[in-house]
Amino acid sequence: MDKRWVIKEPGDEETVSTLMDSLGVDRLVANLLVQRGITSFDSAKKFFRPSLDDLHDPFLMKDMDKAVTRLITALNNQERVMIYGDYDVDGTTSVALVYTFLKKHFDYIDYYIPDRYSEGYGISLKGIDFAAESKVTLVIALDCGIKAMEKIAYAKEKGVDFIICDHHTPDEILPEATAVLDPKRVDCEYPCDCLSGCGVGFKLMQGLSQQLNWPFENLVPLLDLVAVSIASDIVPIENENRVLAHYGLIQLNNTPRLGLKTILNLAGVEKDLTINDVVFKVGPRINAAGRIQSGNRAVQLLIADTMDSAKLIGDTINVMNEDRKELDHTITDEALDRVAKSQTLLAKKSTVLFDRNWHKGVIGIVASRMIETYYRPTVILTESNGMATGSARSVDGFDLYQAISACSDLLENFGGHKYAAGLTMKLANVSEFQQRFEEYVQHNISDDMLVPQIKIDAKIKLSDITPKFYRLLKQFEPFGPKNMTPIFISEDVVDYGYSRQVGRNKEHLKLSVVDDIRDGNVISGIAFQMGNMYPKIAKGSPFNICYSLQENEYMGKVETQMMVRDIKL
Repeated sequence: MDKRWVIKEPGDEETVSTLMDSLGVDRLVANLLVQRGITSFDSAKKFFRPSLDDLHDPFLMKDMDKAVTRLITALNNQERVMIYGDYDVDGTTSVALVYTFLKKHFDYIDYYIPDRYSEGYGISLKGIDFAAESKVTLVIALDCGIKAMEKIAYAKEKGVDFIICDHHTPDEILPEATAVLDPKRVDCEYPCDCLSGCGVGFKLMQGLSQQLNWPFENLVPLLDLVAVSIASDIVPIENENRVLAHYGLIQLNNTPRLGLKTILNLAGVEKDLTINDVVFKVGPRINAAGRIQSGNRAVQLLIADTMDSAKLIGDTINVMNEDRKELDHTITDEALDRVAKSQTLLAKKSTVLFDRNWHKGVIGIVASRMIETYYRPTVILTESNGMATGSARSVDGFDLYQAISACSDLLENFGGHKYAAGLTMKLANVSEFQQRFEEYVQHNISDDMLVPQIKIDAKIKLSDITPKFYRLLKQFEPFGPKNMTPIFISEDVVDYGYSRQVGRNKEHLKLSVVDDIRDGNVISGIAFQMGNMYPKIAKGSPFNICYSLQENEYMGKVETQMMVRDIKL
């Protein structure tokens, strides 16, 4: 797939120069900082040296006082409390975090994860009935609930109070819960509106601790769960999230809880765990439980208090993850084949596919994989409980949530954000939804948005890639949205003579390149799925290369190498 290279605007010249002088760094590093909004010595200090002292006061969040007051009342009166959360990574880590912390102080506490297939996303009537039957008087809903107006009203009739801790976009009218914690509320002035659901749960526990004068140190062991949620839910790693992710990774690398330690062992991650490792190796395994069987298994793993129980559950979840992989590859192949064989579908600017036999647990992954081949807004639907239910994914710059909102009269419910959403509709509405969604996309998407772009931070020479430069670059971590791994281009590089095809089918390209044959500054790199370019590169013709940098360790030797994103001859 052809890609557009878009070089970011350089930082303001005067600001870059000032930062160079105050930090004692070169222009390239100063420019990378300014591009990220780091424009002063003080902001650079906070960026490079995150501190838990920089976490915001939880009571700046709207309704935090109400939530903490209700929770303390429940604690004092020894009420039955239920922790309720979604079945994905953010939901299950949220439940594990709040349950683990409160279990030390509440005698009567339990948790509840809705079944993806019989209950669907969010707060369910079945869950409310279970709470009422169990004499639960307070439910803390995590990573869901912001749109559950009718469900919360039903719970109120049953004598069940709700504290909602969510981070999804709310409607104009909020549920009539005891407290609604959501930094995206229009009337909430909390300084960080991009927390994960688990992050909001953490702030509630911080607020409770603050009110009862419990030491903050008791909260630190929970940060491994917060980091996993931040990475897996792909929220911006800026502001408070950067602090939480930084210390969460320290916790994960040094003293992870038993359940996460088990997952890391199964994933083969031994040291220097990064956000990228969490996204691709940890998150999918936690998610697999809710996709294939039940999110309860994920919570059981995350709160396990013996290594034997953690290993037993971890092994089971690992098998589920293998099943998940097989399912999503099979369904993706079917979906790709359906589009490839239809001129009508090929001509569209969106992909909306429905198949009643597709597995509900993997359709979100399938939607993401479809975009890798057909780069356009995508909705994958299947049948569940007599309804069409699906997951939607978007492309850079296109507001998927608004597109789905424009079709809301056809939907039973929906929720999400700009780039990912879930939705449910009557089976009879699928055809009209396909048509209306396509019409909205056609009128609101530009041709540029339909071509994947690579955002490039700077154009550099290979001689700029020094050990000192890479050490400074490492301090930009943790990387993620709003602080992505820097991407560079180098022009007119040539094969030094050692490049070759690698992989079982020679599908990858191992590079060894220079941009000036005279200085012998050879940089190696790996280009996945670009093995077919080798014959042209081997001829010695110059080419432009787009890449990020990483460390590669082989036989005890560590070197900086390029992770190639694209090549243009």
